Amino acid sequence: MTTRRDLLIIAGGTAFLAGCREQSSAGPAVPDVLVAESRHGLVVLGGARPQGLGATAAVSLDGGVAYAVRRGESGGPVLERLDPATGAPTRSSTIGDGWLPRVVAADGRGCVLSRTGASVRPAARARSPLLVIIDGQPQREYDLDGVVEPDAFTLDNSGLFILEWLPKEAPEQYRVRLLDLASGVVQPLLTRNKTPVPAGAEEQMRGEGRQAVLSADRKLLYTLYTHQPGHQHTRDLIAGRPGNVHAFVHVLNLVERWAYCLDLPHPFGEGPAEGHAVALGSGGRRLAVVDMTSGSLAYADTTTLTIERVAAIPAAAGATSLAFAPDGRAFVGAGPAVTVLSSGADAVTARWSVPGPVRGLGLSGDATRVYAGVSDEIVWLDAASGALRGRAAVDGLTALRNVR
Repeated sequence: MTTRRDLLIIAGGTAFLAGCREQSSAGPAVPDVLVAESRHGLVVLGGARPQGLGATAAVSLDGGVAYAVRRGESGGPVLERLDPATGAPTRSSTIGDGWLPRVVAADGRGCVLSRTGASVRPAARARSPLLVIIDGQPQREYDLDGVVEPDAFTLDNSGLFILEWLPKEAPEQYRVRLLDLASGVVQPLLTRNKTPVPAGAEEQMRGEGRQAVLSADRKLLYTLYTHQPGHQHTRDLIAGRPGNVHAFVHVLNLVERWAYCLDLPHPFGEGPAEGHAVALGSGGRRLAVVDMTSGSLAYADTTTLTIERVAAIPAAAGATSLAFAPDGRAFVGAGPAVTVLSSGADAVTARWSVPGPVRGLGLSGDATRVYAGVSDEIVWLDAASGALRGRAAVDGLTALRNVR
C-alpha cells in the first residue's frame, strides 16, 4: 500500500525533536497523541515522549502500536515495539541487517518486515524475502517467489495477506492472496460466501490503494482503490461478466479470510486518486467515500456492503481527507480548508481555513479537537467553532496518520 513508508533518515528524529522544543516554548503542548509521516519517516507528537521514529518504522492502523529498527547495545539492529503514548519500548527482538518494518498486526502483537520499501509499483525481482515476528513465537523468514508485498495479518496472526504483483519480470497488476504462516503456502482467498475462489477467477488489479481503514472490532479492513479500468471482480469472472470499474472499496475479512469488492458509482475513480478518501462513521455502521474532484460523498452499509446513497457536496481540488465525529458530522479536508457537513443532510455548516493544503485529518478521542496536517506543521481547531487552538512544527510533514 502506498500509505506506508520504509526508508531511514536518522536526522529526521533530530529535526523533529528540534521542532518540538521550539513548539514547547512558543505555544501549547499537543494535547493528544499523534503519529505523522514526514520526509524523515514517522514522528510522534504529544504523549509522554514525543520523538522521531525514523523511516525504519511502521505503525498499526489505529496508531496504538509502533515498531522501529534501532541499534542495540551490541551495535547490531534490533526491532523495538513501543507504545506511541509513552514512547517506552515494550519488546525488543534482534534482527539481521537490511530489514524494514512494513505491516503491524491489528492487535499489535506482530510485525512483518521486508528488504524493500513501499512504492506505488514495485520493481521487478525474482524473490521476495519476508521476516515475520510475532509475540511468543520464533522469528520466521519466508522466501517467496516473485514480487510480493505484505498487506495485513489475519486477526489471529496465523496468516498474512499479501499483494502478489504480476508478471514478476515487469510488475503492472496484482492480486491479493494469503500466506499461511505455519506451512509457508500461498493460497487464494475465499469468496464472501466462504467458498474457495476457483482457479482463474482471482482478481487482478492495476489501480492504486489510496487509503485503508480498520473496523473498531479489527475484523474488517476497508481499502479504497481507484483507477481500475477494465478490472473484473471475482464474482464477474466466475459469472463470465465483463467488468469496467474505476473505483471500489476492497473489503477484507481478517477472521473469515474472504474478500469482497464494493463498487463505487460514477464518477468515483474518474478524477485524481488523491482527491478520494475513505472513513468510517456512525459507530462503524457506515462507510463513507468522498470524491472531492466531482463533489460526491457516497455512504455504504457495512453489514450489507451496499451503497445507500450518494450526496452532492461542494467540489474542491487537491489531496482529500475525511473524518467523522460521533454526532455524525463529517469533516472534509481539501486545499487550505476544512469543510464541515451536517449529520444526515450533508449540508455545509462551516468552512474553516487552515495555514496550508490539508495533509490528513483526525479527531481527538473526546471529539472536541480537529487536527489537520499542513505544510511543516500540525494545527488543531475547536471542533465546534473552528477556532485555532494550537500548532506544532513537524519538519517535512507529508501526512497526519493517527490521533489518539
